[in-house]
Amino acid sequence: MREFTRQAFYDLVWSRPITHVAKDFRLSDVAIHKICRKHGIPTPPLGWWAKKHAGKPVTRTALPEAASVELDRIMIAAAHVGNEPESIATVREEARVRASGQDSGMDAVSSPVVAHSIAALRAAKASEKGLLEISGPGLIHCQIGPGSLERLKLILSRIVAAAAVQGFRLEEGARGAHFAGNHETISIGVTEVVKRVAHTLTPVEQKLQAAWDKKRERQRRGASWDFEMPPVFAQWDYVCTGQLGFEMEAVHVGIGQRPRSTFRDARIQKLENAAEDISVALAVLAVAKREERERRQDDERRRQEEKRIREQPLRDRFIAERRREKLGEVLAEYADLDRLRRLLDGLHTNDSDQMPPRVSNFLVWARAELVSREAALSDAGLDEQFEDARLFGTDDDHSFKSPHWY
Repeated sequence: MREFTRQAFYDLVWSRPITHVAKDFRLSDVAIHKICRKHGIPTPPLGWWAKKHAGKPVTRTALPEAASVELDRIMIAAAHVGNEPESIATVREEARVRASGQDSGMDAVSSPVVAHSIAALRAAKASEKGLLEISGPGLIHCQIGPGSLERLKLILSRIVAAAAVQGFRLEEGARGAHFAGNHETISIGVTEVVKRVAHTLTPVEQKLQAAWDKKRERQRRGASWDFEMPPVFAQWDYVCTGQLGFEMEAVHVGIGQRPRSTFRDARIQKLENAAEDISVALAVLAVAKREERERRQDDERRRQEEKRIREQPLRDRFIAERRREKLGEVLAEYADLDRLRRLLDGLHTNDSDQMPPRVSNFLVWARAELVSREAALSDAGLDEQFEDARLFGTDDDHSFKSPHWY
């Protein structure tokens, strides 16, 4: 993050062509013009530099008073060095322009999520490494030392304020707090570096060790036969260094490309003053996450279409076999229906008065069976059969299973 006053930035854009200034910040000249308009800074008009280089008289447009105190400070977020997609580069540049009016020393902004997380940290017990750890629904995932609590509150509050400029808000979530904006969510967390050093005996441990040494010396001299195990102490001590890291959800863009998602305290810049850079990275991560999801969806659609094309001959054969099988069943039913009709016609010629009771009952049942089978083979009946079997429609292949594994 680089910081300028309006006067300093005005002097800069009038000292060299804006295209040259833009290269220093890894921005486009359009972005520099946007920053100047945002802060009310006039820029050299078209042809001004050509006249100056030709030795013709030129004059600067005076710097007017700032419309507000906030506009007197210009912040230029750090540039990303790398070969990233044009869409990501465009989003990054726009986010840096939005962040240009922020003050790295801005007042802390209250946030219920931050307050909830800080309260949970205060109530937490330190782990074996001396860290306070919290995670879960509605909380920011944190692993920090007790001495970093107040500083963490300031850092998070500034990040919340910077993120709001980019259109993001800190929200509670079922799996933990996250930033939401641009129709995406980005999970976050804060960790502190812990240094491991060889354990130094405490005064109490030194007394225990000294007492055991005396007993061992007595045993060595034969003055005592009592055996006692030596005291066991920790091998390592863990020291919270105060070096904090702010971590956001990692997002991959294509193969081997991943926008920056982690910021740590450094010798030159601390997290308190990196809120604008973090907010720019947040805006980039959200777009990268959306584009990566859309890319995966497109890939899946393409794979499914390629699979469908490969399997289509097998699918067509499967459908044809099912239809032929059903045709055979319908022809068999028609043949049985015809035989049933001939049977009933033949039995009708007999004298019904002299017909045995069981035969008479059979005729009643057979006539009902005839009506049922005729109904099943009517247009409506066949349509119902085909509907139940999922045949002769758009779902003929509903039970198709590819013999290949992909």
